[in-house]
Amino acid sequence: MQAVILVGGEGTRLRPLTSTVPKPVVPLVDRPFIAYMLQWLAEHGVDDVIMSCGFLATSVRNVLGDGSAYGLRLRFVEEPDPRGTAGALKYAESMLDERFLMLNGDVLTDIDLTAQIAQHERTGAKATLALVPVEDPSAYGLVHLDGENAVLDFLEKPSPDQIDTNLISAGAYVLDREVLDLVPPDRKVSIEREVWPLLVGNGLYGFPSDSYWLDIGTPDRYLKATFDIIEGNVATEVRERLGNDYLAVASEAELLGRAIPPAVLERGVRVAAGAHAGSLVVLGQGVSIAENATVERAVVLDGTEIGEGAMLRDCIVAAGCRIGPRTQISDGVVLGEGVTIGADNTIAGGARIFPGVTIPDGAIKF
Repeated sequence: MQAVILVGGEGTRLRPLTSTVPKPVVPLVDRPFIAYMLQWLAEHGVDDVIMSCGFLATSVRNVLGDGSAYGLRLRFVEEPDPRGTAGALKYAESMLDERFLMLNGDVLTDIDLTAQIAQHERTGAKATLALVPVEDPSAYGLVHLDGENAVLDFLEKPSPDQIDTNLISAGAYVLDREVLDLVPPDRKVSIEREVWPLLVGNGLYGFPSDSYWLDIGTPDRYLKATFDIIEGNVATEVRERLGNDYLAVASEAELLGRAIPPAVLERGVRVAAGAHAGSLVVLGQGVSIAENATVERAVVLDGTEIGEGAMLRDCIVAAGCRIGPRTQISDGVVLGEGVTIGADNTIAGGARIFPGVTIPDGAIKF
């Protein structure tokens, strides 16, 4: 089975994490984000994946290689300019089989693709959309189905009185090649707005699923995805690594303080005496936490140093940062790569500090 993954965006909502690293290979727990999708696809019999790239495509290719590490063949297509969801697919047309999967590369999910493909074949569909329920569908487009799961219509961003279903598109489609005939070449085309309406009543089906699904396009959702992975709320290989105590500490880590599960501590991590890591923490390779510092509900990436008595909570810290003694970072803050925060600062309120910035001792208190 073949799949096309759309990863052409610049990841602007995730900046500053994506200021220096392409979104598909931003670390998520212990591997590039897109690796979860590749492993999920391989589990469902996909052996050929085409990555439709735009921004920093070479960097994505350098990290992922030829796909052999994931048990599949991985190829790359670079759009000459932004083509939209259907336009990107059309640009890759010469590489596509008679039937293939199309996926939004921003999603973490464990939807049963095997069952979705089986329904597609059983109904004789031209396109089958995976659908998932969400608690608040008002920010999405609703999908109405008939009793045979054929799509009746779409309702974009409904008002409260219009909400009569909570099913939205999950960004995972099974497509027959003939769908490409509906896509004009060499221009930007939306599959959601310009192609699906043409297929309503003519081979467009939905596949409702109660599986885990999350769009990881923002820092708060990135943190939620991290926590869900290490808590085992979504089926991934990381769950096996955490074991029954939900704690993964690399053998080369030095743990003199406390690690509170669920938590992942990678090779070279040092947690000093009196320091606390966890719960809900991922510490990348070479992270050091000094005496009496606390890190909880946070992701701290490779090589970052956290000073004595510092406190990090509900935040994301990119690689190579320096955080001074007694500094407090919380409430959705994101630090870009190589940021230095001096001692005795307080940073909160979802602040985003871009790569390479230096903040002196005691400069910020909010």
